[in-house]
Amino acid sequence: MPLYSDEAVVLRTHKLAEADRIITLLTREHGVVRAVARGVRRTSSRFGSRLEPFTHVDLQLAVGRNLDTVTQAETRSPFGAVIAADYDRYTAASVMLETAERLVSEERQPSVQQYLLLVGALRAMTAGEHRSGDVLDSFLLRSLSVAGYAPSLSACASCGLEGPHRAFSPAAGGSLCTVCRVPGSANPAGETLTLMGALLAGHWDVVDAAEQRHRKESRGLVAAYVSWHLERGLRSLPHLSET
Repeated sequence: MPLYSDEAVVLRTHKLAEADRIITLLTREHGVVRAVARGVRRTSSRFGSRLEPFTHVDLQLAVGRNLDTVTQAETRSPFGAVIAADYDRYTAASVMLETAERLVSEERQPSVQQYLLLVGALRAMTAGEHRSGDVLDSFLLRSLSVAGYAPSLSACASCGLEGPHRAFSPAAGGSLCTVCRVPGSANPAGETLTLMGALLAGHWDVVDAAEQRHRKESRGLVAAYVSWHLERGLRSLPHLSET
């Protein structure tokens, strides 16, 4: 069987037979790949904890008809150990993994930008320099932007009129002027939309200085925006902390 090498983040795993697992990976060069890790559930497995969710790994895989097979795995960054030790980090990072898999929906379709965003977000999450919820919201907005769903946060999403505007609708694509406003639009504070713009752009001085009420409002808008554009809610999203 032909072999290939790539680097990847482990998105999820599930059991196969008595000792194997199917590993879902987001790779740098091959997009989402599903592969079998033979014997990984045995205590004598040479892979050990290298193929657990959140782990950043170098892999060698053998091409298979339906599923590839992991033949070698070396850890690049053991993000999982730090993430699993903190509930807020764990739940936020779980949303990241699920979002990444949903946005790269076709297997084996390269998505280097999504891959790099995920690795960078997991690295920021484990560094602990910013609130885990803020790292998550930044990742969600930026990954949606890469996928072609960037929210309009200053100009009207419908007519393009420059704002700032005070209405926001996930279905309409973001901020709306008074003329284009649709029924059911939210009315976020101006500071909330400024915060969302900073999360999208990675302006962490603005994000870190934001007040709790604006962060909470922003979090709700980001969650609604993600749910709308992914067409169904994320299973891991309801487990997030309110802080």
